[in-house]
Amino acid sequence: MVYKKFLFIPLLTLILSTSFHAQETTGFDKTFTLQNITFHISCPNNASLNRLTIQTKGLKHNEVVTKEIDGTVSGAGVADLNEDAAPEVYVFTTAAGSGSYGSVVAFSSNQNKSLSEIYFPEDTPQNNTFKGYMGHDTFSLGKNRLLRDFPLYKKSDSNAHPSGGVRELEYKLVPGEATWLLKLVKSTDTKQ
Repeated sequence: MVYKKFLFIPLLTLILSTSFHAQETTGFDKTFTLQNITFHISCPNNASLNRLTIQTKGLKHNEVVTKEIDGTVSGAGVADLNEDAAPEVYVFTTAAGSGSYGSVVAFSSNQNKSLSEIYFPEDTPQNNTFKGYMGHDTFSLGKNRLLRDFPLYKKSDSNAHPSGGVRELEYKLVPGEATWLLKLVKSTDTKQ
């Protein structure tokens, strides 16, 4: 009986160390190309704060942009939402914690010359668009729009069991005073 215990402990240690090693290699590393511009996006995704790196190829002034993000990269894509023949790169992030709040880090390629950051509006409790919001966002790029979906929570719902349906937000890329910005143009609720 004692012999079996001693075999079990090293086996358990091996399984746990293998599991932790697998978690360490869950970084994000993808390359996207649109209109002859390439964006290489990488992030280690190994902590609650991470360093996002975007490297370009094909711009007049290629760049390596690094930015600290709160959370991990959950996806990315390229598009030309404003149809100016100069693509943008969109990186979707998920904050650490049970809420898994989503956000977007985006850059425009400025007539294929250099990168500038696109402003993405933050959620505020005062904004009725986010009434019932508790995270768990999914993002996608549609025809000339950035799409964001999230479950809606009623006051009695737990974080694991939303019962208020789903809200889809549509953002359009528009010029701002000093930079491009993603402007919320449509909100649609769907019941469960």
